[in-house]
Amino acid sequence: MRIGRRYISLQISITLFVSAVVLVCLLVTGVLIGEREMRSTRANLADKAMTTAQIVANSPVVVAALEGKRSRSGVEPLAMKIQNITNVQFIVVMDMHHIRLSHPNQQEIGKRFVGGDENEAMHGKSYISLGRGTLGPSLRAFTPVFSSTGREVGVVSVGILTNHVRAAVAASLSIVYIGISVGVALGVLGAFLLARKIKSTLFGLEPPHIARLFEERHAILESVREGILAVDNQGRVSVANLAVIRMFRRAGLEGDPMHQDIRSYLPNTRLHRVLASGSGEYDQEFELNGVTFVVNRVPVLLNQEIVGAVATFREQTELKRLAEQLTGVKLYAQALRVQAHEFMNRLHVILGLVHTAQYEHLSRYIADITHHFQMEVGAVSRLVKEPVLAGFLLSKLSYARERDVQLEIHGDVPLPTLDPPSTISEIVTILGNLIDNAFEAVEGRESKQIDILFAYDGAMMTFSVRDNGSDIPDDVEQHMYEKGFSTKGEYRGYGLYLVQQSIERLHGVLAHERDDGWTIFTVRLPTERKSG
Repeated sequence: MRIGRRYISLQISITLFVSAVVLVCLLVTGVLIGEREMRSTRANLADKAMTTAQIVANSPVVVAALEGKRSRSGVEPLAMKIQNITNVQFIVVMDMHHIRLSHPNQQEIGKRFVGGDENEAMHGKSYISLGRGTLGPSLRAFTPVFSSTGREVGVVSVGILTNHVRAAVAASLSIVYIGISVGVALGVLGAFLLARKIKSTLFGLEPPHIARLFEERHAILESVREGILAVDNQGRVSVANLAVIRMFRRAGLEGDPMHQDIRSYLPNTRLHRVLASGSGEYDQEFELNGVTFVVNRVPVLLNQEIVGAVATFREQTELKRLAEQLTGVKLYAQALRVQAHEFMNRLHVILGLVHTAQYEHLSRYIADITHHFQMEVGAVSRLVKEPVLAGFLLSKLSYARERDVQLEIHGDVPLPTLDPPSTISEIVTILGNLIDNAFEAVEGRESKQIDILFAYDGAMMTFSVRDNGSDIPDDVEQHMYEKGFSTKGEYRGYGLYLVQQSIERLHGVLAHERDDGWTIFTVRLPTERKSG
């Protein structure tokens, strides 16, 4: 909160605001209660004075003295006795001539009553009056005295001095003031604790910081290409960025997911399992109406408690496209590295032949290199028209020469260009893993031979990768397509699994066999030529 140029923190603002509200409420309540208590105290004192006056007025001693049936001197002791018992300031008994028969001050007895507010009582009325007498301002009760025959013979006045009334009112209000003070103190303490709790809940952030974080969060959610979906601890969708909504719509899932139960909106998303277990799931495939996504799911923890879960979605086709681009760059870099190494070796040979003046050998050596290169490039370009696949095969030929492996590519009919382009990525995955496995199989053999055979009959493309490496044991053969299964150590065992997955996506078949010392993997894929 900002006041002028000065910024007040959230904790201080909440403390001041709640304290002010509590203070105003208690003050208003205190004023109302105090006013009521003051009126009640005054009314009680007035009732007390009137009751005392009526008791004195009905006393036989007073009635008989005013009727003249007995001495008036007996009135004064009675009045003083009742005055001491009732704790009033004065009891005055007067006759119909306003002459006092009793008074706290003995010198005032026999004199006329002072105040002028007793006249109505001389006409038979009882009432409360505020007046000033010889003792000062006072609250006075007047009541007439009647004889046994019903004739008014005098008046009794009972008074409580005004300063005693104020003292009684102050005493009754003191408890109210104490209650207000305690309430204000507790309110300020509660406001401080509440403000500190809110501040802690907000991780010490001020409202401007929270607003900026919210705007940044919104901008981040809408700027990323991944779909982001978050649920609360009840499984209701709390966050869904535009990317995930667009992905779901492309997959045929309409409607706004916000505030919907995730189990009814997206039944197989497994977010409810993450909420229950608190364990994340990474790089999981998720299929929705034929569209495959790669999903990461993680719980959201606050003070070690699960308060929700977040899932990120990425279309697998997009990941494949990125992988294809990365694979192309990797293959290109690998081919350049191998060729650079070969080029340096050949330069050393040429330099040696020049230094030794073996020009005839030099001529034959250069002709042989040129012929060999033209044979490799010619064989690949004759069979493979796809640039990515051709570059991949050339890099493998260079790699084979570096590893002293005899790699040959055979085929009678050129392979067709394929549609869609993602098919090339799948074929590179298949061939790459089969050829790499063949390289590992012939490692350590005296004669290292790998053959790649291509065939195409117009509807079905077939290629085989065979090597003269070691046999595949029976126990390994039973599990070699399982994800993560490997006899080569940790973090291996994904090659043939990926091959199997790619072949299934291309609706092809995979077979392997052992024939006369050769291990052969054969892949058959249905193909479509590019239109136009």
